[in-house]
Amino acid sequence: MHPDRTKTGTTRFPVPVDAALRDAGWQPGRWDIKQAEYWADTLRGHTSPAGHRHTVFPAAVEAWAEFGGLTLTPTGPGRQIAPATLHLDPLHGLHLARTLGDLGRALDTEVCPLGTETDTQALLAIDTHGRVYALDHTGDWYLGPDIDHALGALVNGTEPARLSTV
Repeated sequence: MHPDRTKTGTTRFPVPVDAALRDAGWQPGRWDIKQAEYWADTLRGHTSPAGHRHTVFPAAVEAWAEFGGLTLTPTGPGRQIAPATLHLDPLHGLHLARTLGDLGRALDTEVCPLGTETDTQALLAIDTHGRVYALDHTGDWYLGPDIDHALGALVNGTEPARLSTV
């Protein structure tokens, strides 16, 4: 079986997501671990003026190795909201260690930056379980249980669920 095909013969991603990824330079098997390790070292080495630090974990490094550095520019109207243009570079969150630490404590996990929605400046983040979130001036949002679902939601313009403190 071809590595980018599932048992049903379909591609890993829905057609619009696959197209946006390929237009951005992604291909099945893409794995830039050297760049991912550079980002990991940069994040680990950064301390905010107040002493906050990033935690780096395998789910983040794996996401960076496969998708890091890509800029996705979806086309189409979006299902419920406008599709998001994404820049998958964790250094967009370099100076947000405290914010990500606070979110991680609220979710009882650790959270690391993933990239940004370039139009809204929402920060994309991933937790130790691979779940993906967006943080913006309106709140914190759950994008999906893994990066594949999150990319699908963002590229297809699916409205995310707001995280609740309840």
